[in-house]
Amino acid sequence: MRILSFMLLLLLGLTAQAGRIKTDTIESKVLGEKVVYNIYLPSGFERSTKQYPVVYLLHGLTDDYRAWRDKGRMQDVADELIESGEACEMIIVMPNAGGPDTHNTWNGYFNMPGWNYEDFFFLEFVPQVEKKYRGVGDKGHRAVMGLSMGGGGSTVYCQRHPDMFSSCYAMSAWLDNEDDNVGAGKEKDKRYYVCEAVRKHSALRFVEQADEETKKKLRTVKWFFDCGDDDFLFDLSVRLHQLMRDAYIKDELRVRNGVHNWEYWHQALRKALPFASRNFE
Repeated sequence: MRILSFMLLLLLGLTAQAGRIKTDTIESKVLGEKVVYNIYLPSGFERSTKQYPVVYLLHGLTDDYRAWRDKGRMQDVADELIESGEACEMIIVMPNAGGPDTHNTWNGYFNMPGWNYEDFFFLEFVPQVEKKYRGVGDKGHRAVMGLSMGGGGSTVYCQRHPDMFSSCYAMSAWLDNEDDNVGAGKEKDKRYYVCEAVRKHSALRFVEQADEETKKKLRTVKWFFDCGDDDFLFDLSVRLHQLMRDAYIKDELRVRNGVHNWEYWHQALRKALPFASRNFE
C-alpha cells in the first residue's frame, strides 16, 4: 500500500511539472484565412501572470504545425530541459506554413504570389500571439529555430529582421535553391513557387552582398547551424558558415553523424532550446 501511495505521489509530481500543448487559430487579413498553430505552455502558465520568453519553432517542407509535437516529441524535450534547469521557462510557438501536398498546398515562410506569409508572420502572427500568451515581446526574449525549410526560414528571418530575435538555431537548413536542392519542378504550381522563394531569399547570397552596416546588425544575433554529415543539404550549412566567418559574423557550426530525418532533429532540439535560453536576456 505504501509503495502504491509513493508511486501515485511520484506520478502526480511528474504531472505537475509537465507543460501542455494547445492548438489555437488566428484570423489573418494578410492571407485571407484562419491559420492554425500549436503552442507549448510551461507548467504553471495558467496560474501565473508573468511574461515569458518566446521561441518560434518552424517545421519543414511537407509538414505542418503538428510535426514538432507528433514527430519531434518536443513537449517531452521541453519538459525535461525546463525541469533540469538546462532551459528556462518559455512558450514555444509552432506556426503552420505548409502541408504534405506541396503541389497544391502553400508551403514556405516567405512572400510569394498569393501567399504573403512573411508579412503575416511579422505584422499579425507575432504581435497577436505574444499579446495573448504573455510573451515578453522584445528581441532579448525572442528566438527562432527550425528544421529544413524551417531552418532556412529561421535564418532568413533573422537576417532580414535582426532587431527581432536574440538567436537563431537552424537544423539541416534549406538555405538556398540555386542548385535545385529540392527541385522546383516544371509546372508553376505551389511547389514551384516555394522553391523559387528559397532561391530568391538565399541566405548565402544575403551574407555575400551584405554591407558593413548590415553585418553589424547580424552580429547582434547568436547563430547556430546544426547539420548531419550525410544530410543532402550539408554543403549549404558549411558554405554559410564560411561566409559568416569571412564577414566576421560569429556563428557556431556543429556536424554530427546523421541524415535528414526526425531522429536527428529530435536530438538537435535538445541542444537548440538550451542555446536559445542561454541567449535570452
